[in-house]
Amino acid sequence: MWPVGFLDANGLAYRLPDGRELFRDVSFKVAANSVVAVVGANGVGKSTLLKIISGDLAPAAGSVRVQGGLGVMPQFVGSVRDESSVRDLLLSASPAPLRAAAAELDVVELALMETDDEPTQMRYASALVAYGEAGGYEAEVLWDVVTVAALGVPFERARFREVRTLSGGEQKRLVLEALLRGPEQVLLLDEPDNYLDVPGKRWLEQRLVETGKSVLLVSHDRELLAEASTHVVTVEAHGAWVHTGSFTTWHEARAARIERLAEEWKRWEDEHDRLKELVRTLQVQATISEVMAAKYRAMQTRLRRFEEAGTPPEMPVQERVAPRLRGGRTAVRAVTCESLELTGLMKAFDTEVFFGDRVAVLGSNGSGKSHFLRLLAGGDVAHTGSLRLGSRVVPGLFAQTHQHPEWLGRTLVDVLWHGEGDRKGLDRGAAMSVLSRYGLSERGDQLFDNLSGGQQARFQVLLLELSGSTLLLLDEPTDNLDLNSAEALQQALEEFTGTVVAVTHDRWFARSFDRFLLFRSDGEVVEVGEPVWDEQRVKRAR
Repeated sequence: MWPVGFLDANGLAYRLPDGRELFRDVSFKVAANSVVAVVGANGVGKSTLLKIISGDLAPAAGSVRVQGGLGVMPQFVGSVRDESSVRDLLLSASPAPLRAAAAELDVVELALMETDDEPTQMRYASALVAYGEAGGYEAEVLWDVVTVAALGVPFERARFREVRTLSGGEQKRLVLEALLRGPEQVLLLDEPDNYLDVPGKRWLEQRLVETGKSVLLVSHDRELLAEASTHVVTVEAHGAWVHTGSFTTWHEARAARIERLAEEWKRWEDEHDRLKELVRTLQVQATISEVMAAKYRAMQTRLRRFEEAGTPPEMPVQERVAPRLRGGRTAVRAVTCESLELTGLMKAFDTEVFFGDRVAVLGSNGSGKSHFLRLLAGGDVAHTGSLRLGSRVVPGLFAQTHQHPEWLGRTLVDVLWHGEGDRKGLDRGAAMSVLSRYGLSERGDQLFDNLSGGQQARFQVLLLELSGSTLLLLDEPTDNLDLNSAEALQQALEEFTGTVVAVTHDRWFARSFDRFLLFRSDGEVVEVGEPVWDEQRVKRAR
């Protein structure tokens, strides 16, 4: 039986490999039955902070204490597209001793198939014992409950299934079920709501409210944070501060803090200027009087001690993100679908999307929404029926998983230097100028692979701006965006001259659209008059 869980982070600091300070003196606690949200702009170090707490990164200073066992959901869950199995995915969210014991058992089982001698048998017996001592058999009992809950099948039927055959939401649900049901009392969840549909988000909100565990999570979903968080840690200005209340009161608390910091800085600067002026005055007087010379030295000491005491905390800088999605005029009928059916995903449907429409595509995971966007973008998606784009309609796709193998190993300036399709290349000066509007000027010489999820999302939007697209196809564009970036994107879409079709599970973002296409779990595609997350309500209305 695990003891009551808690997490204590004290004075954490981290520097990037190039020497730049990411944050310093970050301290907070996560008690049992608390859900502490970590918020902040993209790239300030939220995921890095979680990696330090999990032990994957070493801090430059500070310490972490965890009691009750630690369970970790890394950010990549939901975008796994390799040959790993469901068992591999569940192991990835298991404690290190169990992962090591399972890896050794796998190696020995393969060796036993080739060489069934006594040394190999003895090694196999030792591996079985180590696996049991690491909690492997108890974990398999838990995983059976988990796969039934998430996939509807027992673990023995699901264990060898390739993860890439699961939707992002199914991958997330598997790991979340394992962590929330597991014995570890302290959970680190990095973007746990990404890839979940709205019923999945609501399920997660309820489970977080009900769990008695200590939970530290990173999320950009404001409704989830408002429903589940008990405290908020804000990472900004190379440090962090703690709001001892839920996210519903965080905005007011942050505004009050900034106002208080501004006043502290004004008082500090006024006093600093006063002391410096006194030093200058006494310096002149010290040349004519020994008494004044003594006062001059004393004032120098006072100024030095004042400066050594340090300044108030650094003022947060509101990062400005300013997309300029221009678009252009197209035919009145931007998209025409007639008896369109994506093979194995949906039933045939008809729809028309007109120039200037803002269409939100809603529905459960696995219903074909992302495939529909890829088809609109000209991708090779098996289908019957017809799909036509109107004249001057130039599609531009924002990929949910940010999978762009053509950009891997390349810096942002290099990607912008080499044009692609209708996008012209930019010299370094022009590239840095446009990067600055997306808060990415300091990342110009950084590899795309090394950007945070939110920074990759902003870079994708930037390239859509440069491509001259008149039909924006956005697959969960706000998933990794911080609040400021998401609001800037919404404003840019309102000003965009063209048509927007977006797949989203972001309840706040969806309310800014004017048409709603619902991909139902039974394969029907219907248009509804408002954002709908409860299919049963739609069926009753029909």
